[in-house]
Amino acid sequence: MPEYDLITIGAFARSCGITASALRFYDDSGLLAPAGVDETTGYRYYAPAQVARAVTIRRLRDIDMPLDGIARVLAADAHDAAQLIDDHMARLVERTQQARRTAEIVKAALGEPSGWLVATVRGPVLAAAVEQILAATGTDPDLPVLAGVRLEATAESLTLTATDRYRLSTRTVVPEQAGSSEWAATVDGTDLSGALQEIRRAHLVDLEAGENSIRFRSADGGVRTCRTLTEPFPDHRSLLASLPTARTHVVVSKHDLMRALEQQRARYLRLTVSPGTLAVSGGADHPGTDLSALVTGPPGDLVFGFTTLHPAVATAIGPDVRLDIGGPQDPVVVRSADNGDLTTLAMPADPAVIDAENGSPR
Repeated sequence: MPEYDLITIGAFARSCGITASALRFYDDSGLLAPAGVDETTGYRYYAPAQVARAVTIRRLRDIDMPLDGIARVLAADAHDAAQLIDDHMARLVERTQQARRTAEIVKAALGEPSGWLVATVRGPVLAAAVEQILAATGTDPDLPVLAGVRLEATAESLTLTATDRYRLSTRTVVPEQAGSSEWAATVDGTDLSGALQEIRRAHLVDLEAGENSIRFRSADGGVRTCRTLTEPFPDHRSLLASLPTARTHVVVSKHDLMRALEQQRARYLRLTVSPGTLAVSGGADHPGTDLSALVTGPPGDLVFGFTTLHPAVATAIGPDVRLDIGGPQDPVVVRSADNGDLTTLAMPADPAVIDAENGSPR
């Protein structure tokens, strides 16, 4: 490569987000040798084509991959490199989980004060409720609270709620034992997901609230702590209270509806309600499926994003799904036909989007 195509170590470092000292270290480690070195000054120069390799090294270091692991990834083909990264991430997750368990043991040994009892719930029931609600959490970096699950405890119930602004799911379970007072907090969804396995294995789980966390304590002494979030959770109660009266009710087999949804390949789906029928299609160029349904109320059309509607139906309880439909732009209530413990609100999309989005292949 002509010498004038090379760039200085400082400019190269800025272009790939790595410090010059780190580049010298990667050179010494054999991961990224410069394209040229000035024989007089020893100054390193790099080629623009080396940026991609440098960025890959930086990203692998961001996930705490050791240098020997990075060398193996860079030397491997795409399939083997992906496997090496997956193996590293699995070890990283296991170390994190072990560190959390060790932290709980150390805090207990130091005499960490117990939190107050929120509720005692059967472990498998709570785990199932959490899994259903987690499907409605969001990942908006500007609203991190959407990645959390709202827990609200009273003497009669423990209610879990999550929303990503396009869906809102709420599930109520009956505690085996209630706490001494009402309590509410938003629990970090990632922490809650990581605690699921241990919660599911416990017959009974005590929920103990701390100042900035909630602990799940089983009878065998196992404890998992989840952080609580400080940001205010969206006012879901007002949303639920302001829902217009549903004009149309549709009861359809969950299995049949899921099958019809999954047969479609379009990003947006149209639900057409008519007497005795619920039709699922992806637009004019996507053949639909007619499902037998019990329909009460006027017919109509609704459009949903697949990623909004599918999880709302998939997490419903029981063999039959009930859709409570108001206006074409009102949230649709998705729930079991005979069990109201889990309710999901799914927000329809603008009907015009289905032709714009589905009319061209992707």
